[in-house]
Order: sequence, then structure tokens, then C-alpha cells
Amino acid sequence: MQVLVRDNNVDQALKVLKKKMQREGIFREMKQRRSYEKPSERKTREKAEAVRRMRKAARKQAQREGLLPAPKKPLRDARGRPGFGPRPSGFGPRPAAPATAAGV
Repeated sequence: MQVLVRDNNVDQALKVLKKKMQREGIFREMKQRRSYEKPSERKTREKAEAVRRMRKAARKQAQREGLLPAPKKPLRDARGRPGFGPRPSGFGPRPAAPATAAGV
């Protein structure tokens, strides 16, 4: 696995490396290898993972064919980041309290 460091920005390169490792499943495999896994447990786990993959593929296919509704898209803010969308009216900043005659 290779990551380029641009403009001596090591923090950004580390972030990219971690993301790549996460996608490849390296962290999950490292966690799994911390302790011994019996062959029977390994077969059971691999079968369960295969079933999960098949169900996910079938669900995606059904959504493409229109048999199931598509999942709702997450709300995003103005910058395109995950958030809660635009705020409804009435939820803005609280208006300043009016000045009273006794307080002036």
C-alpha cells in the first residue's frame, strides 16, 4: 500500500493511509488475529459473512429493480457535509429582550 506525501503534509497522508487500510479491512483482520480462532469458529464466521454479503447483494438488486424502496439519502448542510439540513423557521437565534422602563 502506498500513499504520497504532498507539501510535507504528513497528517493528511496518515489520514489517507488510515482510510485505505479501513477499506481493505486490515484493522478488522488485526483485531481478529489477536487471539486464536478455532477452525470450526472460523468456518461458522465465514459462512455468516457470506450469507450477509448475499443478502446485501439481493437487497441491492431488489432496489435496482424497484421491488424495494431506495434508502433515504442522509441530510447534508450547505457545505455538503452530513448534518441536519436547513433549520425550520422559528429555530433561529433568540431575539434580544426588549428594554424596560425600569431598567433604563
